[in-house]
Amino acid sequence: MQLYGREWTRRELEARIGRIEQVGGLRRLQWSEGVEAGNDQIQVRTGAGLTYYASPSRALDISLAEFGGVPLTWQAASGDAHPAYYDASGIEWLRTAVGGLLMTCGLSFVGAPEEDDGQSFGLHGRAHHMPARHVSVMGQWQGDEYEMRISGLVEETMIFAPNLKLNRTIRSKIGQNRIELTDLVENAGFETTPHMILYHFNFGFPLLDGETTIDFPSKKVIARDNGIPIAGYDRWDLPEAGYQERVYYHQEFDSDEAQVVIHNPRFPQAVGLETTPLSVSLNWSVDQLPMLVQWKMPGAGVHVLGIEPANCYVEGRAAERARGTLMMLEPGESRTYELAIEVTADA
Repeated sequence: MQLYGREWTRRELEARIGRIEQVGGLRRLQWSEGVEAGNDQIQVRTGAGLTYYASPSRALDISLAEFGGVPLTWQAASGDAHPAYYDASGIEWLRTAVGGLLMTCGLSFVGAPEEDDGQSFGLHGRAHHMPARHVSVMGQWQGDEYEMRISGLVEETMIFAPNLKLNRTIRSKIGQNRIELTDLVENAGFETTPHMILYHFNFGFPLLDGETTIDFPSKKVIARDNGIPIAGYDRWDLPEAGYQERVYYHQEFDSDEAQVVIHNPRFPQAVGLETTPLSVSLNWSVDQLPMLVQWKMPGAGVHVLGIEPANCYVEGRAAERARGTLMMLEPGESRTYELAIEVTADA
């Protein structure tokens, strides 16, 4: 294991600590007041700087993520609200969306509210507000490496409606500032059903400031809305009251393995006045998730960059069907999605 600037064997490390949680590990928590009361979280500490919180109450999505005690993510004003407050109509999703490192949008609908095929859909579907079951939290030695693994099952189902199941696994290792996410989505029903999924990663202050740059793997960038300028999509702006969100679609990737890199040359340290160059990379397979949506929102109070690999865009199901890009899952058919986040201090 690489930790504190050197390699350790398991026994060398165990000789110096009472238990593994002294240097890193897993811990289950529960909020106790306000709209957050009853919300479960799992804290993951890598011991190398990265800490994050997975949420069994919310599809095992990931809320706050920090490096060295300094946040990497944007958190919504509602906090880690309990999903019982979720309202599926219209844009009410926004009242209880957490922000954080990851919000899962889907599983049968993504995008703006609409009526499609006789059904009414609210913003971005239900997945982000669906509690996981069969949640397993495991930390174990594998030779001289200590792996932390969280897994669970999320179900989107209704009588006379699609029955989609999401099996999610999150992995990290002590000594490595990396999160690996593996999802398997299965149509457990007996009819062909639409399947839309978007991974809504949310980055914020102080990772984002006036010097931050964003490197995209795309050769072509278009704006979702007419009249939105393309210039500046790869840079960050200071907070601006009244800023109108900008949504970009990235196309024509350099390779099948896509990577977005957010780089801050002066990322602050939690103690003292020192800064360090820091990069956060998001990696995924274009074969699995062929679309990339960017949400640029440097507004005052909503100061967030969304990087969103997906199998669809955000105009709703009818638009995907009209384009011929709506994914359909046959009964018993499944899709696997693999993504990774890595934090690198470039000092």
